[in-house]
Amino acid sequence: MKIYTRTGDQGDTSLWGVAGEKRIAKDSVRVEAYGTVDEANAVLGVVRSQLGGGPVDALLETVQHRLFSLGSDLATENPRRQHHVDDGDVAALEAAIDAYDAELPALKQFVLPAGAPAAASLHVARTVVRRAERRVVALYRLEPGPAVHVRYLNRLSDLLFTLARVVNHQQGGGDVLAVF
Repeated sequence: MKIYTRTGDQGDTSLWGVAGEKRIAKDSVRVEAYGTVDEANAVLGVVRSQLGGGPVDALLETVQHRLFSLGSDLATENPRRQHHVDDGDVAALEAAIDAYDAELPALKQFVLPAGAPAAASLHVARTVVRRAERRVVALYRLEPGPAVHVRYLNRLSDLLFTLARVVNHQQGGGDVLAVF
């Protein structure tokens, strides 16, 4: 099987899970949404390459699988298709945030997106997830979809912020505080 199909050479693509051939523009709101989720997933791959294993890496692997599932949810217009990301996934993110936040000193100042390479990369991932969230909100304003997708991305950005702090503290640098 060849990796290239040439079917998108005119600037359109097909959606997954739709009976028949349905093509949409590659710059459509839907493609922007699942493309940005894919970008977030790729940035998390970079983060994981910097971590070299451990509990944070294992958690991020699980998140990557969920983001892949979210992307597939967004890449279809089939209303009968079961969605893969649900409230249990949001609850799992919240539990991880609470557990890791309990290990950190109280936050009394704004934190710069800086520090150890993996922490800085987590901040990049956080901002890409925020953009993905905005893209999904824009999509669902035009074509209503499961609100849980927005909740998942919102909570994921909170988790990535928390993990950036954790990594900075684990690597001895602590938070990089903003000065006004």
